[in-house]
Amino acid sequence: MHTQVAIIGAGPAGLTLARMLHLQGITSVVVEQRSREYVETRTRAGILEQPTVALMHELGVGERLADEGMSHNGFYVRFDRTTHHLDFHRLIGGHATVYGQQELVKDLIANRIATDGPLLFDASVTAIETTASGARVLVDHAGTPLEITADFVAGCDGFHGVSRTHVPAPSRREFTRTYPVAWLGILARTTPTTPEGMYCAHENGISVHSMRGPKITRQYLQVPLDTDLADWSDEQIWDELTRRSASDDFPELERGEIFDRSLAPLRSYVCETMQDGRLFLLGDAAHIVPPTGAKGLNLAVSDASTLSFALGAFYGSGAREHLDSYSETCLPRIWKAQHFSWTLTTTLHALSDDPMDWRLRRARLSRWVESEAEQAALGEVYLGLPFPTHWWHSAS
Repeated sequence: MHTQVAIIGAGPAGLTLARMLHLQGITSVVVEQRSREYVETRTRAGILEQPTVALMHELGVGERLADEGMSHNGFYVRFDRTTHHLDFHRLIGGHATVYGQQELVKDLIANRIATDGPLLFDASVTAIETTASGARVLVDHAGTPLEITADFVAGCDGFHGVSRTHVPAPSRREFTRTYPVAWLGILARTTPTTPEGMYCAHENGISVHSMRGPKITRQYLQVPLDTDLADWSDEQIWDELTRRSASDDFPELERGEIFDRSLAPLRSYVCETMQDGRLFLLGDAAHIVPPTGAKGLNLAVSDASTLSFALGAFYGSGAREHLDSYSETCLPRIWKAQHFSWTLTTTLHALSDDPMDWRLRRARLSRWVESEAEQAALGEVYLGLPFPTHWWHSAS
């Protein structure tokens, strides 16, 4: 099987890139290790930045997003039993939209299938070979060997995927920061406590309260890194969520059925070497952000937009400079998102037993709620910095 671009991974980065390339007349094959059911149901991020939402409408996959997505002006932050709303829209315009990553993936998959774009599930990549003139991807497709030849390979297969391992270790420029905590996440059949998402800073650690609809909530607890989910009963989870979110200005947190739970360690990671010859890394294959701030999906889409532009320039006019500078183009936005996520993580989490730590965190929180300049700076990144390039390259 031959194509112009072999895309490894059917997450937001891979599927968005495939759609962009299709609209530019560039062929691609998408291979995904997991089943279609798995990728359409795995619970991930739920906050889309304004540029991501605008892009989905440009790509013709925004109809259900427009109908079901919930527009938010900012978020709530609660500490010392008092709730504050940071209204970024009032200061800088724009919105964030609550729409589950799995829902966006469903939309992109449906569009891919409707346009007859090759999309192979249960397809494990066993080898990637690149040369100066092309690439070869060897795949085990549900037990059947398959060879895909391509001009380029887009590695969109996540942190644990095979794509990044193809970049020689001595040439990879990597940065890692691990945090001594994890997020215990739940999906529950309850009414959201506030009209928009809320971070609660508490001496015991953060609790996060967001929504997936008028009667479904996504909530998180900071827990030790070595936590075993089996050690937490539903009652214990609700007790701790209630304790950390207690306030004097809103009703107590509503309890209900917990129908999904997960555990996610917090870490920051950047591989600044996002390309190696004809292989390009996108999304979690190249960078991981802590979930605080919900930047992972949006960075993946930004990477896809940048690579789409570069490939459009190459196939349109033979220009290679945008491909050659792919990493340098992506990295400034990635590091700004990393800084934003680090700022929220260190401010909102209890990462030290030092009593001075809580007082310093509280001082920063106070600046957030008192200063419009601080709010505007947060809001610019939260609602979404512009993508480095527009996804479509025009020869004119």
